[in-house]
Amino acid sequence: MSLASAAGSVHVRAPGKINVYLGVGGRHDDGYHALATVFQAVSLYEDVIARPADDFSITVSGVEDDGSVPLDDRNLAMRAAKLLATATEHTGGVALEVRKSVPVAGGMGGGSADAAAALVACDALWGTGLSPARLHDLAARLGADVPFALHGGTAVGTGRGDQLNPALARGRFDWLLVTSEQGLSTPVVYERLDLLREEEGALADDPPLSLDVPIPVLQALRTGDPRQLADALHNDLQAAALHERPDLGDTIDLGIAAGALHGIVSGSGPTVALLCPDPETAQDVQTRLRDEGLDPLHVHGPVPGARIIG
Repeated sequence: MSLASAAGSVHVRAPGKINVYLGVGGRHDDGYHALATVFQAVSLYEDVIARPADDFSITVSGVEDDGSVPLDDRNLAMRAAKLLATATEHTGGVALEVRKSVPVAGGMGGGSADAAAALVACDALWGTGLSPARLHDLAARLGADVPFALHGGTAVGTGRGDQLNPALARGRFDWLLVTSEQGLSTPVVYERLDLLREEEGALADDPPLSLDVPIPVLQALRTGDPRQLADALHNDLQAAALHERPDLGDTIDLGIAAGALHGIVSGSGPTVALLCPDPETAQDVQTRLRDEGLDPLHVHGPVPGARIIG
């Protein structure tokens, strides 16, 4: 029986993401960096079940460390539910059940997927009937990756990553995701990037307010050719992530040696995304990496964003 068929509950599934391309501008006075990124939603999902309640509560399963995910207002799903209640003047609460599959602190937007799923689930549960545009506005207030988790597919993100424009991506792209038990702090990676650039003089003192995704990246997605996309993969944060975790570079090298077209640190890491030419090769590479003691996940993209199940 579907979770959505249980009386008085709504079940929503939202995908994790990888960054096919990530360009990072210089640090501005407000502490933020301008971004130009290409998100792709992949077939690794978070499930959120919303049930009626007088107050707000949340439970989380699917994590090895019970303390790795907060169960209070630090949790993005909880904040999403409360934000929606405030925006719609809803007087009741909700009991949220989060079933995680996206690695915690893996740079794949699992918390953002939870928030997007909570918005959709509570909107349906409470019958508030917000438009997609209004849900997008609320998602953007929660974090830069939340709007993309709401929409899914493949999209170009600019600004802080929350200004989205759909990108045409034909066909299917097969990825192996090599996750890590040891997380990697996003602020630390950005700080390391700033330090590396100061040492190298890589950016001018007045960094641009906006960046653009290079045309070859968009062309590769439109063709649906994984080999063409492999040549266009890029992440400005990768050097900083590898400075903190050199072993991630070893993982990329192992993946390429095993048959992957190319590999990249996704976002701020520590997840490594290895692009393969087809599902069969992905399975072969997966087997070879398991022989090396790694445990890669075979996923594909693009997939849709937050959707009601059942």
